[in-house]
Amino acid sequence: MQDFRNLEVWRRSYELTLQVYQATRSMPAEEKYGLVSQMRRCSVSIPANIAEGCGRETKADLKRFLHIAMGSASELECQLLLAADLDFMNSDMASELIKYLTTTKKMLNALIGRIKAEITASARINQKPSISHQLPTTTYQEPATR
Repeated sequence: MQDFRNLEVWRRSYELTLQVYQATRSMPAEEKYGLVSQMRRCSVSIPANIAEGCGRETKADLKRFLHIAMGSASELECQLLLAADLDFMNSDMASELIKYLTTTKKMLNALIGRIKAEITASARINQKPSISHQLPTTTYQEPATR
């Protein structure tokens, strides 16, 4: 278990969420319960899943939640593209957010790789040597009598 606030990727994803909330304020009112809600929820999901993973007991759990955060980041990227293409958001604003998001995803991917390597190394250390000292099996034959 570790303090998620010490992770740069968490701080960055948290900042991204604040930026998404700011950017969606000017989107059409009819999208309040549509695309705006979706974008806000999945942007919140990124730092929230990083935080939840850090609060879990095992590195495997942390890795699983980091993958969920990555999925939310990809979902947000798609929604930013939609918002720009539908003219709900200035395309420059969407591009800047996507650029920021892309760097965040790279950081997240690097952290996932590091956690995966730690899990693999730990598994090797904790692996018990296999004992396969089996004697060859032969059948006993009575000596031939003369």
